[in-house]
Amino acid sequence: MNAFWKAPLAAAMVASALMIGAAAAYTPPASGEAVFDRTVEIVNEEFYRPSELEAFNKTVGDILADANGLAEADSATVDAAIDDALASLNTSHTARYTPDEVAYFELLDVFRFNYRRELRRLFPRNGEITYDGIGMVTRPIDGKVFVSDVYDGGPAAQANIKVGDEILAADGEAFSEIGSFAGKAGKDVVLALRRKENGPPLEIKVRVGRLQASEALLEAISDSARVINRDGRRIGYIRIWAYTHHDVDDILNGVLGGGRLADVDGLVLDLRSRWGGAPADAAELFVGGTPAMEMIERDGDVRYVNTRWHKPVVGIIDEGTRSGMDIFANAFKQNGIPLVGTETAGDVVAGRGFLLPDDSLLVLAVADVLVDGERLEGNPVQPDIEVPFDIRYADGVDPQFEAALDLLMTRLTEG
Repeated sequence: MNAFWKAPLAAAMVASALMIGAAAAYTPPASGEAVFDRTVEIVNEEFYRPSELEAFNKTVGDILADANGLAEADSATVDAAIDDALASLNTSHTARYTPDEVAYFELLDVFRFNYRRELRRLFPRNGEITYDGIGMVTRPIDGKVFVSDVYDGGPAAQANIKVGDEILAADGEAFSEIGSFAGKAGKDVVLALRRKENGPPLEIKVRVGRLQASEALLEAISDSARVINRDGRRIGYIRIWAYTHHDVDDILNGVLGGGRLADVDGLVLDLRSRWGGAPADAAELFVGGTPAMEMIERDGDVRYVNTRWHKPVVGIIDEGTRSGMDIFANAFKQNGIPLVGTETAGDVVAGRGFLLPDDSLLVLAVADVLVDGERLEGNPVQPDIEVPFDIRYADGVDPQFEAALDLLMTRLTEG
């Protein structure tokens, strides 16, 4: 399970994150529950602040004492105990994920090389991390379930499901982010929604797809690119849903270098991401001084390998801008590129994924990160223009996007 406010984010330096082994001054008694005990063991072996392990282990001892042990506890009690133990570390990139949430599959793919030998067991066909879904993520708010993300071009987007829709049911049953679609790839599911507060329920039929976790995010980035015509200006827009795959560079270089956004007058770059992962130099495309480079093949095909964007750009940020994307936003801020929205997550350490005995996923902070000698962990990047966004019943209205578009138009008009 995971607390949304501590959702771990994949930093680009994860692959080379430091191995930190430290023996705690106090070792808690074993609980007798395998998942809990393995979680505690990994924290003691790998957590990046070994000086805090004594306090962590004492907290674990208190949790076990309060629960009278976990060997005979039900799964909800064990889940809560693990969540409480991890929360006591008070750091980002530290939480447990289970297969009943989309985040599990996406993060399992991010950290796949850490347990690649296990993937054919988990996904017998070919070891590719897949799940049945519709390209939609939900968030519980005040006891209700709302659509928080709709991946561009995915089945939910094609069915006109919108951010802010309240999910009431799926095929007449209680909604589950994974369970409502499991085993239904290629079939239709009817979602009951409420688009207006206290409004009438709507029923929308959506075709379930067999989604490959990283490919779904890459396709959403590519499909998000579009041109908005406003007052004689052509404004480009693209959303970086996650920067956890090297193909993101190719998408951005292609779309901005010679693709559909190459000839626009300005760009709105949406940094409201699902996960981080951006390399430290990701913002160089917009602020770097190296020359643009293209490779022209024998057949005339052009590949854009070092695009440099010199036209006006405005960024959008919020609490989803995290980890490597937090560093990206910080680079915009430092170089005078305006940011619209709400503050970033301020979650900037390096994480690593570990499979637990029940095949749930533990993501743990294993290395600190400094940017120009400063810690961004706990120090979110602030927008230049604050624009809150309560997603509930938004009905397709995105005030952060509209504010970014207005600001870019002003910059273009004023020259």
